[in-house]
Amino acid sequence: MTTRPLPQKTIGVLGGMSNQATGEYYRLLNDGLNTRLGGWDNGEIVVVSVNFGNIEHFVRTGDWETAERYLAGKVDALERAGADLVICVSNTMHRVVEPIMAGRPTPFIHIADPTGEAILRAGLKRVALLGTAPTMRSDMLRERFRDRFGIELLVPDEADQGFVDRVIFDELVRRDLRPASKAGYLQVVDTLRRQGAEGVILGCTEIFLLIDQPDLPGFPVFDTTRLHTQAAVEFALSDR
Repeated sequence: MTTRPLPQKTIGVLGGMSNQATGEYYRLLNDGLNTRLGGWDNGEIVVVSVNFGNIEHFVRTGDWETAERYLAGKVDALERAGADLVICVSNTMHRVVEPIMAGRPTPFIHIADPTGEAILRAGLKRVALLGTAPTMRSDMLRERFRDRFGIELLVPDEADQGFVDRVIFDELVRRDLRPASKAGYLQVVDTLRRQGAEGVILGCTEIFLLIDQPDLPGFPVFDTTRLHTQAAVEFALSDR
């Protein structure tokens, strides 16, 4: 007989960036834990969901300082609620969440790290990156992949970056999935593939709603949403 309550770490989810990504995180975390535990068991999860309108404003205006103060208060709420781990559902906002978590005792899984580990397991060294404009232009992210994993990131040209970013903010965060946008994303990936990319990182947590591995047979797709939630599942079950 399993001892009840079942020992399990509480996953703290900093969400709302967007609500679509947050819903997918909640589903994937619970599906992953149920697969591992069986029966009726799933996750012990605390979600603090922010107003995406605030996030959109901070990103558009580049007001990262105010964004950091805003999200620091939300992380405080997760810790008060008993989170044993903090994960942030947005690639873009890791820019401010990483320094917020640096001085705290609560463990934090950076979304890039399970992705980098998966790319290493696949034996790849040059991969394309799709995401919001700040993500694709991030020197910090480029350096993290290079220094920790020896991986070179390739990003679209300026025009394609604008297209990828617009679809995320105007469509995907509303779960507005358009065939024309899907075709455009696949064309962007094809361009990067011809430039030497060996795979592609879906570096925004809504992109897998639009394109995924079945759309790119034979070309490795690294979905940060799934890889991030899988790492959180492993943490939640560690030493339980």
